[in-house]
Amino acid sequence: MIRTVLTEIGIFLIPFAVYALFLAATRSGLFARSSWPVTIVSRLALVALALVIAGLIGLAQFSGGGPDSTYVPAHIENGKFVPGTER
Repeated sequence: MIRTVLTEIGIFLIPFAVYALFLAATRSGLFARSSWPVTIVSRLALVALALVIAGLIGLAQFSGGGPDSTYVPAHIENGKFVPGTER
């Protein structure tokens, strides 16, 4: 679960990192307040939210077991731990 949350946070930060790299490449003052106007930050936030939503939809669509699979929980068999599986 923590990996999923950290992945989505990373996806959210991608547009801001790309813009910061752009500012650094153009030597426009990365830490200058004038380089981060509200309109740019709001557009970056909208793009970031769209990326997070697309990531969550992709995660829901392409992860997990198949629709007809049955989950067998972890158990001990002959004194050995058998992890949970889907059949």
